[in-house]
Amino acid sequence: MLYICLFALLTTFSNAHNHFDEWLHKFSIHVNDDSHREHLFQNWFSNDKYIQEVNGHNLTYTLGHNHFSGMNSVEFSGFLNKNNHFVEHMNTDNIFARIVDYSVPDSVNWVEKGAVTPVKDQGQCGSCWSFSTTGALEGAYFITYGELLSFSEQQLVSCDSLRNGGRDHGCNGGLMDNAFQWIEKNDGLCLESDYPYTSGTTMQAGTCDTSCSVVSQSDVQTYTDVKPNSDDDMMAALSQQPVSIAIQADQKDFQLYSSGVFTGDCGTSLDHGVLAVGYGSESGGDYYIVKNSWSDTWGDGGYIKLGRGIQYNNGAGQCGMLMQASFPTV
Repeated sequence: MLYICLFALLTTFSNAHNHFDEWLHKFSIHVNDDSHREHLFQNWFSNDKYIQEVNGHNLTYTLGHNHFSGMNSVEFSGFLNKNNHFVEHMNTDNIFARIVDYSVPDSVNWVEKGAVTPVKDQGQCGSCWSFSTTGALEGAYFITYGELLSFSEQQLVSCDSLRNGGRDHGCNGGLMDNAFQWIEKNDGLCLESDYPYTSGTTMQAGTCDTSCSVVSQSDVQTYTDVKPNSDDDMMAALSQQPVSIAIQADQKDFQLYSSGVFTGDCGTSLDHGVLAVGYGSESGGDYYIVKNSWSDTWGDGGYIKLGRGIQYNNGAGQCGMLMQASFPTV
Protein backbone atom coordinates (compact mmCIF):
# COMPACT_ATOMS: atom_id res chain seq x y z
CA MET A 1 0.00 0.00 0.00
CA LEU A 2 2.89 2.35 0.81
CA TYR A 3 4.43 1.72 -2.60
CA ILE A 4 1.11 2.39 -4.34
CA CYS A 5 0.64 5.71 -2.51
CA LEU A 6 4.23 6.73 -3.22
CA PHE A 7 3.83 5.84 -6.91
CA ALA A 8 0.63 7.90 -7.11
CA LEU A 9 2.36 10.85 -5.47
CA LEU A 10 5.32 10.66 -7.85
CA THR A 11 2.96 10.39 -10.83
CA THR A 12 1.03 13.47 -9.67
CA PHE A 13 4.26 15.40 -9.19
CA SER A 14 5.52 14.32 -12.61
CA ASN A 15 2.27 15.41 -14.26
CA ALA A 16 2.49 18.73 -12.46
CA HIS A 17 5.99 19.30 -13.83
CA ASN A 18 4.75 18.51 -17.34
CA HIS A 19 1.92 21.04 -17.01
CA PHE A 20 4.36 23.53 -15.52
CA ASP A 21 6.64 23.15 -18.55
CA GLU A 22 3.65 23.72 -20.82
CA TRP A 23 2.84 26.87 -18.84
CA LEU A 24 6.41 28.17 -19.21
CA HIS A 25 6.20 27.69 -22.96
CA LYS A 26 2.68 29.06 -23.41
CA PHE A 27 3.37 32.32 -21.58
CA SER A 28 7.04 32.64 -22.62
CA ILE A 29 8.21 32.80 -19.01
CA HIS A 30 11.93 33.56 -18.70
CA VAL A 31 13.85 31.26 -16.33
CA ASN A 32 17.16 32.58 -14.98
CA ASP A 33 18.59 29.37 -13.50
CA ASP A 34 17.63 26.14 -11.72
CA SER A 35 16.93 27.95 -8.46
CA HIS A 36 14.62 30.40 -10.19
CA ARG A 37 12.89 27.54 -11.99
CA GLU A 38 12.22 25.74 -8.71
CA HIS A 39 10.87 28.93 -7.16
CA LEU A 40 8.52 29.43 -10.09
CA PHE A 41 7.40 25.82 -9.90
CA GLN A 42 6.59 25.97 -6.19
CA ASN A 43 4.49 29.10 -6.73
CA TRP A 44 2.83 27.63 -9.82
CA PHE A 45 2.09 24.33 -8.03
CA SER A 46 0.54 26.15 -5.06
CA ASN A 47 -1.58 28.29 -7.38
CA ASP A 48 -2.59 25.21 -9.38
CA LYS A 49 -3.97 23.54 -6.26
CA TYR A 50 -5.75 26.75 -5.33
CA ILE A 51 -7.32 27.05 -8.79
CA GLN A 52 -8.67 23.50 -8.57
CA GLU A 53 -9.99 24.08 -5.06
CA VAL A 54 -11.83 27.32 -5.91
CA ASN A 55 -13.24 26.00 -9.18
CA GLY A 56 -14.55 22.97 -7.31
CA HIS A 57 -16.98 25.22 -5.41
CA ASN A 58 -18.90 26.14 -8.60
CA LEU A 59 -18.86 29.88 -7.91
CA THR A 60 -20.05 32.62 -10.25
CA TYR A 61 -16.51 32.86 -11.65
CA THR A 62 -13.63 30.54 -12.50
CA LEU A 63 -9.88 30.78 -12.03
CA GLY A 64 -7.15 29.68 -14.41
CA HIS A 65 -3.45 29.91 -15.11
CA ASN A 66 -1.97 33.04 -16.67
CA HIS A 67 1.40 34.79 -16.77
CA PHE A 68 1.07 35.60 -13.04
CA SER A 69 0.84 31.92 -11.98
CA GLY A 70 4.52 31.89 -11.05
CA MET A 71 4.02 34.62 -8.45
CA ASN A 72 3.06 34.18 -4.81
CA SER A 73 0.85 36.76 -3.10
CA VAL A 74 3.76 38.92 -1.92
CA GLU A 75 5.30 39.04 -5.39
CA PHE A 76 1.98 39.85 -7.02
CA SER A 77 1.39 42.70 -4.58
CA GLY A 78 4.85 43.99 -5.46
CA PHE A 79 3.90 43.90 -9.14
CA LEU A 80 0.97 46.18 -8.33
CA ASN A 81 3.35 48.67 -6.70
CA LYS A 82 1.62 48.48 -3.34
CA ASN A 83 3.37 51.59 -2.04
CA ASN A 84 1.32 53.70 -4.40
CA HIS A 85 -2.29 53.64 -3.25
CA PHE A 86 -4.80 55.81 -5.05
CA VAL A 87 -5.62 58.79 -2.87
CA GLU A 88 -9.04 60.37 -2.62
CA HIS A 89 -9.39 62.98 -5.35
CA MET A 90 -12.60 64.69 -6.33
CA ASN A 91 -13.17 67.33 -8.98
CA THR A 92 -15.59 69.36 -6.87
CA ASP A 93 -16.22 71.74 -9.77
CA ASN A 94 -17.62 69.01 -11.99
CA ILE A 95 -19.32 66.00 -10.41
CA PHE A 96 -21.53 63.78 -12.57
CA ALA A 97 -24.79 62.81 -10.91
CA ARG A 98 -27.65 61.00 -12.59
CA ILE A 99 -30.73 63.00 -13.46
CA VAL A 100 -33.48 61.63 -11.24
CA ASP A 101 -35.72 60.50 -14.09
CA TYR A 102 -32.82 59.39 -16.32
CA SER A 103 -33.52 55.92 -17.66
CA VAL A 104 -30.49 53.78 -18.45
CA PRO A 105 -30.55 50.77 -20.81
CA ASP A 106 -30.47 47.26 -19.38
CA SER A 107 -26.99 46.69 -20.75
CA VAL A 108 -24.15 48.64 -22.36
CA ASN A 109 -21.03 47.29 -24.10
CA TRP A 110 -18.65 49.86 -25.58
CA VAL A 111 -16.40 47.10 -26.91
CA GLU A 112 -19.21 45.93 -29.18
CA LYS A 113 -19.93 49.55 -30.12
CA GLY A 114 -16.37 49.92 -31.41
CA ALA A 115 -15.22 52.50 -28.86
CA VAL A 116 -12.48 50.41 -27.22
CA THR A 117 -8.99 49.60 -28.55
CA PRO A 118 -7.50 46.10 -28.17
CA VAL A 119 -6.24 45.17 -24.70
CA LYS A 120 -2.76 46.53 -23.98
CA ASP A 121 0.01 45.44 -21.60
CA GLN A 122 1.62 47.74 -19.04
CA GLY A 123 4.36 45.17 -18.37
CA GLN A 124 6.82 45.69 -15.51
CA CYS A 125 5.83 49.30 -14.83
CA GLY A 126 3.29 50.80 -12.44
CA SER A 127 1.66 52.76 -15.25
CA CYS A 128 -1.89 51.42 -15.00
CA TRP A 129 -3.14 54.98 -14.51
CA SER A 130 -1.91 55.95 -18.00
CA PHE A 131 -3.70 53.01 -19.66
CA SER A 132 -6.94 53.84 -17.87
CA THR A 133 -6.55 57.45 -19.00
CA THR A 134 -5.90 56.66 -22.67
CA GLY A 135 -8.75 54.14 -22.67
CA ALA A 136 -11.18 56.80 -21.49
CA LEU A 137 -9.79 59.31 -23.99
CA GLU A 138 -10.03 56.78 -26.83
CA GLY A 139 -13.67 56.16 -25.99
CA ALA A 140 -14.51 59.85 -25.71
CA TYR A 141 -12.75 60.63 -29.00
CA PHE A 142 -14.56 57.82 -30.83
CA ILE A 143 -17.96 58.88 -29.53
CA THR A 144 -17.33 62.52 -30.46
CA TYR A 145 -15.55 62.13 -33.81
CA GLY A 146 -16.40 58.59 -34.96
CA GLU A 147 -12.79 57.39 -35.21
CA LEU A 148 -11.10 54.88 -32.91
CA LEU A 149 -7.48 55.91 -32.30
CA SER A 150 -4.90 54.38 -29.97
CA PHE A 151 -3.34 57.10 -27.83
CA SER A 152 0.13 57.06 -26.26
CA GLU A 153 0.57 55.83 -22.70
CA GLN A 154 4.30 56.44 -22.98
CA GLN A 155 3.79 60.17 -23.49
CA LEU A 156 1.93 60.30 -20.18
CA VAL A 157 4.42 58.09 -18.36
CA SER A 158 7.44 60.07 -19.60
CA CYS A 159 6.05 63.61 -19.75
CA ASP A 160 3.27 63.90 -17.14
CA SER A 161 5.65 64.15 -14.20
CA LEU A 162 6.56 66.66 -11.53
CA ARG A 163 9.75 67.63 -13.35
CA ASN A 164 7.75 68.35 -16.52
CA GLY A 165 4.96 70.31 -14.87
CA GLY A 166 2.68 67.32 -14.29
CA ARG A 167 1.55 65.60 -11.12
CA ASP A 168 2.08 61.89 -11.81
CA HIS A 169 5.00 59.55 -11.17
CA GLY A 170 5.70 57.43 -14.22
CA CYS A 171 6.23 53.78 -13.29
CA ASN A 172 5.59 54.64 -9.63
CA GLY A 173 1.93 55.41 -10.14
CA GLY A 174 -0.43 58.27 -10.85
CA LEU A 175 -4.05 59.38 -10.99
CA MET A 176 -6.30 59.47 -14.01
CA ASP A 177 -7.71 62.89 -13.11
CA ASN A 178 -4.17 64.29 -12.97
CA ALA A 179 -3.51 62.83 -16.42
CA PHE A 180 -6.71 64.36 -17.82
CA GLN A 181 -5.50 67.75 -16.56
CA TRP A 182 -2.10 67.24 -18.18
CA ILE A 183 -3.66 66.36 -21.55
CA GLU A 184 -5.78 69.51 -21.28
CA LYS A 185 -2.68 71.67 -20.66
CA ASN A 186 -0.76 69.86 -23.43
CA ASP A 187 -3.56 70.51 -25.95
CA GLY A 188 -3.93 66.79 -26.62
CA LEU A 189 -2.06 63.52 -26.79
CA CYS A 190 0.04 61.79 -29.47
CA LEU A 191 -0.81 58.51 -31.14
CA GLU A 192 0.59 55.26 -29.78
CA SER A 193 2.27 54.66 -33.14
CA ASP A 194 4.10 57.99 -32.91
CA TYR A 195 5.15 57.56 -29.28
CA PRO A 196 5.20 53.78 -28.58
CA TYR A 197 5.21 52.24 -25.13
CA THR A 198 8.59 51.04 -23.83
CA SER A 199 8.40 51.34 -20.04
CA GLY A 200 6.92 47.85 -19.72
CA THR A 201 10.34 46.38 -20.49
CA THR A 202 12.71 49.16 -19.38
CA MET A 203 10.81 49.60 -16.08
CA GLN A 204 11.71 53.30 -16.31
CA ALA A 205 9.63 56.35 -17.19
CA GLY A 206 12.27 57.56 -19.60
CA THR A 207 12.93 61.07 -20.88
CA CYS A 208 10.05 63.11 -22.27
CA ASP A 209 10.13 63.29 -26.07
CA THR A 210 8.36 66.36 -27.42
CA SER A 211 8.87 65.57 -31.12
CA CYS A 212 5.51 63.89 -31.76
CA SER A 213 2.46 65.88 -32.82
CA VAL A 214 -0.68 65.68 -30.72
CA VAL A 215 -3.84 64.47 -32.42
CA SER A 216 -6.10 67.30 -33.50
CA GLN A 217 -9.06 67.78 -31.14
CA SER A 218 -7.73 65.23 -28.62
CA ASP A 219 -7.31 67.86 -25.93
CA VAL A 220 -9.47 67.28 -22.86
CA GLN A 221 -11.97 70.12 -22.48
CA THR A 222 -12.92 69.02 -19.00
CA TYR A 223 -13.16 65.88 -16.91
CA THR A 224 -15.99 64.76 -14.69
CA ASP A 225 -15.93 62.70 -11.51
CA VAL A 226 -18.80 60.28 -11.04
CA LYS A 227 -20.68 60.57 -7.75
CA PRO A 228 -19.02 57.93 -5.51
CA ASN A 229 -20.64 54.73 -4.27
CA SER A 230 -23.63 54.82 -6.61
CA ASP A 231 -24.47 52.08 -9.08
CA ASP A 232 -27.17 54.29 -10.59
CA ASP A 233 -24.73 57.09 -11.33
CA MET A 234 -22.04 54.72 -12.61
CA MET A 235 -24.51 53.07 -14.97
CA ALA A 236 -25.75 56.47 -16.14
CA ALA A 237 -22.17 57.56 -16.84
CA LEU A 238 -21.38 54.30 -18.65
CA SER A 239 -24.45 54.71 -20.81
CA GLN A 240 -22.67 57.76 -22.23
CA GLN A 241 -19.02 56.58 -22.53
CA PRO A 242 -16.26 54.40 -21.01
CA VAL A 243 -15.19 55.46 -17.51
CA SER A 244 -11.82 55.38 -15.75
CA ILE A 245 -12.00 53.65 -12.37
CA ALA A 246 -9.68 52.60 -9.54
CA ILE A 247 -9.94 49.20 -7.86
CA GLN A 248 -8.23 46.91 -5.37
CA ALA A 249 -6.63 44.16 -7.46
CA ASP A 250 -4.18 42.44 -5.10
CA GLN A 251 -6.26 39.41 -4.10
CA LYS A 252 -5.32 35.93 -5.30
CA ASP A 253 -8.69 35.32 -6.95
CA PHE A 254 -8.26 38.52 -8.96
CA GLN A 255 -4.71 37.50 -9.86
CA LEU A 256 -5.92 34.18 -11.30
CA TYR A 257 -9.36 35.25 -12.60
CA SER A 258 -10.39 33.56 -15.84
CA SER A 259 -14.09 34.00 -16.54
CA GLY A 260 -17.54 34.67 -15.12
CA VAL A 261 -18.86 37.35 -12.76
CA PHE A 262 -16.20 38.04 -10.14
CA THR A 263 -17.85 38.03 -6.73
CA GLY A 264 -14.85 36.90 -4.67
CA ASP A 265 -13.15 38.65 -1.76
CA CYS A 266 -12.01 42.08 -2.90
CA GLY A 267 -11.66 45.15 -0.69
CA THR A 268 -11.46 48.90 -1.18
CA SER A 269 -7.73 49.65 -0.77
CA LEU A 270 -7.45 51.08 -4.26
CA ASP A 271 -4.20 50.10 -5.98
CA HIS A 272 -4.92 49.74 -9.69
CA GLY A 273 -6.38 51.89 -12.48
CA VAL A 274 -8.58 50.23 -15.13
CA LEU A 275 -11.41 51.11 -17.52
CA ALA A 276 -15.12 50.34 -17.11
CA VAL A 277 -16.59 49.73 -20.57
CA GLY A 278 -20.13 48.56 -19.87
CA TYR A 279 -22.50 46.57 -17.71
CA GLY A 280 -25.05 43.78 -18.02
CA SER A 281 -26.50 40.66 -16.44
CA GLU A 282 -26.12 36.90 -16.83
CA SER A 283 -26.85 33.78 -14.81
CA GLY A 284 -23.98 34.69 -12.48
CA GLY A 285 -25.65 37.99 -11.63
CA ASP A 286 -25.36 41.67 -12.53
CA TYR A 287 -21.92 42.90 -13.54
CA TYR A 288 -19.71 45.65 -14.89
CA ILE A 289 -17.37 44.97 -17.83
CA VAL A 290 -13.83 46.14 -17.05
CA LYS A 291 -10.84 46.36 -19.38
CA ASN A 292 -7.49 45.67 -17.74
CA SER A 293 -3.94 46.43 -18.95
CA TRP A 294 -2.28 43.08 -18.25
CA SER A 295 -2.46 41.80 -21.86
CA ASP A 296 -5.17 39.56 -23.31
CA THR A 297 -3.63 36.46 -21.66
CA TRP A 298 -5.02 37.58 -18.30
CA GLY A 299 -8.68 37.12 -17.41
CA ASP A 300 -11.31 36.76 -20.10
CA GLY A 301 -9.26 38.03 -23.04
CA GLY A 302 -7.94 40.87 -20.89
CA TYR A 303 -11.33 41.72 -19.36
CA ILE A 304 -13.11 40.96 -16.10
CA LYS A 305 -16.76 41.13 -15.11
CA LEU A 306 -17.05 42.66 -11.65
CA GLY A 307 -20.17 41.98 -9.60
CA ARG A 308 -22.65 44.87 -9.59
CA GLY A 309 -24.96 45.79 -6.72
CA ILE A 310 -25.31 47.40 -3.30
CA GLN A 311 -24.06 44.22 -1.59
CA TYR A 312 -20.43 44.83 -2.58
CA ASN A 313 -18.36 46.64 0.07
CA ASN A 314 -21.39 48.42 1.54
CA GLY A 315 -22.13 50.16 -1.75
CA ALA A 316 -18.53 51.07 -2.63
CA GLY A 317 -18.64 48.49 -5.42
CA GLN A 318 -16.81 45.24 -6.06
CA CYS A 319 -13.10 45.92 -5.50
CA GLY A 320 -14.08 49.52 -4.64
CA MET A 321 -14.79 50.35 -8.28
CA LEU A 322 -17.47 52.94 -7.43
CA MET A 323 -15.23 55.00 -5.16
CA GLN A 324 -13.14 56.97 -7.66
CA ALA A 325 -14.45 57.11 -11.22
CA SER A 326 -14.09 59.81 -13.87
CA PHE A 327 -14.28 60.46 -17.61
CA PRO A 328 -13.05 63.15 -20.01
CA THR A 329 -14.85 65.34 -22.52
CA VAL A 330 -13.07 66.24 -25.77
